[in-house]
Amino acid sequence: MNDDAAARDFPGLVTAVLGRFFEQNGRAALAATEAAAVSGRLWALVRERGLPRALREGECGVPGGMSEAECAPLVARVLVGANDDLLAKTVTQLVKACVYPEFTVCRDSFREVAKGGGCRRQELERVRGRVSGTHCVDCPHWVAHTAAGHGELLQREWRGGSDVLAENREVFLPEDFRALRCWLHARARA
Repeated sequence: MNDDAAARDFPGLVTAVLGRFFEQNGRAALAATEAAAVSGRLWALVRERGLPRALREGECGVPGGMSEAECAPLVARVLVGANDDLLAKTVTQLVKACVYPEFTVCRDSFREVAKGGGCRRQELERVRGRVSGTHCVDCPHWVAHTAAGHGELLQREWRGGSDVLAENREVFLPEDFRALRCWLHARARA
C-alpha cells in the first residue's frame, strides 16, 4: 500500500474509533473537521516515527510500554492545544495503539481475577474508558482472531454475568478498533 492510499484509509479508521468512543462515554461526536485534524496529526506522527517493525518468523516480541514522560509529547502533538479530557484520553490510547511494538503472547489482563473474584477489565464502567474495550491497545488477539473467535475467547473467560457482555459487546470488543489494529498490522508488513 502506498502512502497516498494509507493517508486516505487511516483517517477513516481513527474517526470511527473517535466517534464510537465519544458516544459510549455520553458525549457528542467531535466535529468532522476536528476529527479529521486529529486523525491527520496522528497519521503524521505515525509516518514520522514509522510503525513498529513486523516480527520475524518464530519471534514472540515483547509488550509495549511508555512512561508519561515519553507519551505526553506525542499526545500533545496530536492534540495541538485542545483542552478536552476525553479527547486527551482517547488520543493517548490511540498513540499507544500505533507505536507499541508487536508481540504474540497476550498479557491476559482481560481475565485477571481480583481478590473479590471479579476482573476490572470486565467492569462496564471502567471499560467505557478504554478505546479498545476489555483488551489492551496492543493485544495480539485483535489480529490473531476473527471477531467471532475473539468474542468466544472473551465469553469463555468472563467472570461476571454474561448478559453484561452480550448487551455491551460493542464496548467490550469494538470492531472499529479491531479494524484499526488489523490495518496497522497489515501496514507494518507492507
